[in-house]
Amino acid sequence: MRFDNAEESITYIRSKTNFDPEFGLILGTGLGNLSDEIEVVQQFDYAEIPHFAISTVESHKSKLIFGFLAGRKVVAMAGRFHYYEGYSAAEVTFPLIVLKKLGIKRLFISNAAGSVNPSIYAGDLVLVRDHINLTPDNPLRGLNDERLGPRFPDMLHAYDHEGNKKVLALASKLGINLYEGVYLGLQGPNMETPAEYKFAHIIGADVLGMSTVSEVIMAKYLSLPLFVFSIATNRCYPLDEIGVSTVDEVIKMAQKSGVTLSKLIKEILLTL
Repeated sequence: MRFDNAEESITYIRSKTNFDPEFGLILGTGLGNLSDEIEVVQQFDYAEIPHFAISTVESHKSKLIFGFLAGRKVVAMAGRFHYYEGYSAAEVTFPLIVLKKLGIKRLFISNAAGSVNPSIYAGDLVLVRDHINLTPDNPLRGLNDERLGPRFPDMLHAYDHEGNKKVLALASKLGINLYEGVYLGLQGPNMETPAEYKFAHIIGADVLGMSTVSEVIMAKYLSLPLFVFSIATNRCYPLDEIGVSTVDEVIKMAQKSGVTLSKLIKEILLTL
């Protein structure tokens, strides 16, 4: 069904544009303004694309944008879908099937996250090297369609470790402080309790958030290489340094550090 639905989505998109993107971007909280830097060739509201969901998060633009960024041909999801909005993991990740069918060769994913690593402060950037999945749904649950991917995809190389080394070296050259760490995926939409922050730290997470993991699983299933970046928007460990977090504060911090992350992503595109 997802294969056929994706074909319908592609048919609609191709009726409007023949633009062939090289790279896909999922612009989470803080990177929405990167879409303003794209030299737009064509854009679509999610609502007009068959089988796409609609983002209900205020800071997400809900547009699929085709154009040029740093001289490279990209397609950007200006806003993603989340499980906490009421969508299934399959619905959340359906656009990745469409992006793959559009021909992208690499995916960039961004998110806003809380830090449970005492060395990572609000405003810091984290290049994700692995994840821990505590989300309650899986995008691959149900009957498998071999036209998309294998029944039991191995997640050992879900992240591009050699690619990460190059990104870390590039960030260092540019004078950008970039950590590498483990992302913990949770359901949301509430922020976590102090006990949950402590648990996240104990089990080896560096940052935690309410997105991304299902997207990475789907990308691996589709054999789609990726880079994942987290913007640490609030400090959640040690426990005696935790303060009350508001969505407005998270968005403000994400937008501030998103400027630096946007610069890094554009430089990466120039090297690929």
